[in-house]
Amino acid sequence: MYRRIKALFTSSRESLGSREMAKNFRAEGFDVTRYKVMKIMGRLKLQVRQRIAYKITTKRKHSDAVAANLLNQNFNPVGLGQIWAGDITYLKTAEGWVYLAVVMDLYSRRIVGWATDKRMTTSLISRAMIMAYNLRRPAKGLIFHSGRGSQYTSKPYRDLLADYGIRPSMGDVGAYWDNAVVERFFGSLKHDWIFKVHQPTREHMMNDVRAYIKYYNLDRLHSSNNDLSPLQYENLAN
Repeated sequence: MYRRIKALFTSSRESLGSREMAKNFRAEGFDVTRYKVMKIMGRLKLQVRQRIAYKITTKRKHSDAVAANLLNQNFNPVGLGQIWAGDITYLKTAEGWVYLAVVMDLYSRRIVGWATDKRMTTSLISRAMIMAYNLRRPAKGLIFHSGRGSQYTSKPYRDLLADYGIRPSMGDVGAYWDNAVVERFFGSLKHDWIFKVHQPTREHMMNDVRAYIKYYNLDRLHSSNNDLSPLQYENLAN
């Protein structure tokens, strides 16, 4: 058990606390209490670093048409391919900024599309959506929820969604709770992964983002998924 706890702690980049660790053991078929895990972590001197507060900085600085909020904080669809959500965040490297756009299926919390670039453009979010669409091929009528940034309200992006038969939905300016699930993903990415190591170049950051999304989709357990990873939850649904 000592070896497995240390391996899980290392693979999570030292982000798994005793509660999440115990959930992992139960998912693997072992009846282990959080108290026992906590004692072993103490003996191994494994300690999770406290998170820094995550600041939301989205602002609307354009006059484009804005879609209505079709979600109203309903982040729990009853099936795959019903509601997707996405946003953009920025990641600092010694070489300069990297911008990341993601598309998440809110049913399983799986990241189904993503893209990175050194500029925050409509092309960036379009590439993330194209990846998601090619992976899923959803039925027409799917809702895509985002913020009101100029990239999401631009005509080329609205046309892309229309071509795919996707209905846009947008939260209020600066209201992080209107896209809380995606914002929590960004917080986990930064504080559980990206901030743990030096990021010398944009290429290094992009590879690290790719590694985290793989870990997140395959291995990171979610309470909303009955303590299963996004991929495990989807496999169960299918």
